[in-house]
Amino acid sequence: MQQGSLYPALHRLERKGLVKAEWRESGNGPMAKYYSLTAAGLKQFEAEVEQWRRYSGAIAMVLES
Repeated sequence: MQQGSLYPALHRLERKGLVKAEWRESGNGPMAKYYSLTAAGLKQFEAEVEQWRRYSGAIAMVLES
């Protein structure tokens, strides 16, 4: 994924309250911005995973028949 796609997506998720960002020492020199899921982000992630399982299971059933 390119930076031109990744960082706008992360900023959108941050505005929605699904991720939080913090600046920390990177260990390699300059400060780095670290992203992590919020409680709402984790809940949304789990919902997306469940939806993916349903879709992929339905596709698998079609391919098997």
